[in-house]
Amino acid sequence: MDISATVTLNNQVKIPQLGLGVYKSLDGEETYNAVRWAIEAGYRLIDTAKAYKNEASVGRAIRDCGIPREKIFVTTKLWNGDMREDKQEEGFYESLKKLGVEYLDLYLIHWPVKEKYVESWKIMERLYKAGLIRAIGVCNFNPHHIDTLMETAEFTPVINQIELHPFLSQVEVSDYCSKRGIAVEAWSPLARGRLLDHPRLTSMAEDHKKTAAQIILRWHLQHGSVVIPKSTHKDRIISNIDVFDFALSESEMDSINALNQNTRFDQDPETFTC
Repeated sequence: MDISATVTLNNQVKIPQLGLGVYKSLDGEETYNAVRWAIEAGYRLIDTAKAYKNEASVGRAIRDCGIPREKIFVTTKLWNGDMREDKQEEGFYESLKKLGVEYLDLYLIHWPVKEKYVESWKIMERLYKAGLIRAIGVCNFNPHHIDTLMETAEFTPVINQIELHPFLSQVEVSDYCSKRGIAVEAWSPLARGRLLDHPRLTSMAEDHKKTAAQIILRWHLQHGSVVIPKSTHKDRIISNIDVFDFALSESEMDSINALNQNTRFDQDPETFTC
């Protein structure tokens, strides 16, 4: 496994296993610089969303980076408000325009908006078949949401992007997705920094001459997840991708698995209000 590691999705599209997330990165120079630094460091997956309000800065950085567009894997998401207002297609084209790209590599339903996500998926399937999206998936879906989706879906989601970290290991959701050929992608993979001083992780970090963040990211990678740590600091962006020159033992993986508390640091897919 190295920096070029990919996960093959169920439609045979390959997604880089480690990428940059830009949640809460401010539009303008903050996001632009983060994306440029990430691409210079070797990242090839950039994950944004309409709700982050920074798609334009992501797109500008990708255009300016000097790497061919087809070498950068671009993800964005259909926002809840566009689903509720029946503006799914308009929302898609708005994101495409802001990013300044002709197609998306991955387009995701951001949250399972009740009574809207099934029809939204149909619209996304149409855009996928038109060649405007290389792969379509979902975020924050529990198994029953996917079961409902699949009652009428033509295509199985390629990926389910969920809050996932050692305090919220999501074993049930991950096992469900694995059995159905749906990749798992971890957002908030570092639990928003709350685990970086955990003694079990700092001890492992000392043993491997790594940081606690690198230990956690390696844990995600060895579980086979796609992972998108967010940072706007150049040194951390570079550090977060320096995780391919060591491996965690089976006992270390089990020790990190045992940290699970089923603790969320963001909204629950069953009760979200955004």
